[in-house]
Amino acid sequence: MKSYIEQILQPGERRLYSGKLHWILFVPGLLLLIAALVFLMLASRSGDSGNVFPRILWLILAALSAAGSAFYLFRAWFERWTTEIEVTDRRIILKKGFIRRETVEMHMDKVESVDVEQSILGRLIDYGDVTIRGVGVGLEPLKMVAAPLELRNHITGVALAGKT
Repeated sequence: MKSYIEQILQPGERRLYSGKLHWILFVPGLLLLIAALVFLMLASRSGDSGNVFPRILWLILAALSAAGSAFYLFRAWFERWTTEIEVTDRRIILKKGFIRRETVEMHMDKVESVDVEQSILGRLIDYGDVTIRGVGVGLEPLKMVAAPLELRNHITGVALAGKT
């Protein structure tokens, strides 16, 4: 099955850069998984005291944490899998969603500026939010994009080449 981007490319249009969401999306799910493992460890240690209630409490907390972890990890994977960010020689294309699809396109001649916001952690592990402003309009901020400066450089490079 072709990706959304492959389906909508115009004749002669070239793909220049494919962006993606950063793996940092998985952190909440991984933290809950660690919590579930800690609760399991506490449950195994509380069985030695002879008191049943704390062991059951720890097992319930472990199960809830594991379920939450599965939910957040699946949601992060699905969001990353269904989001496409593409820079072509003519336009910027953003596609989100699977069944309920949301797409936004901006032609390169409409691009005025590309803003990148990065926290300290974002600078260390190379992720950030990218906002593309156009003539009269703008794309919603792309949150947690991997290599945001590289994405910005590809967009501004094409936009500037088209304006000269």
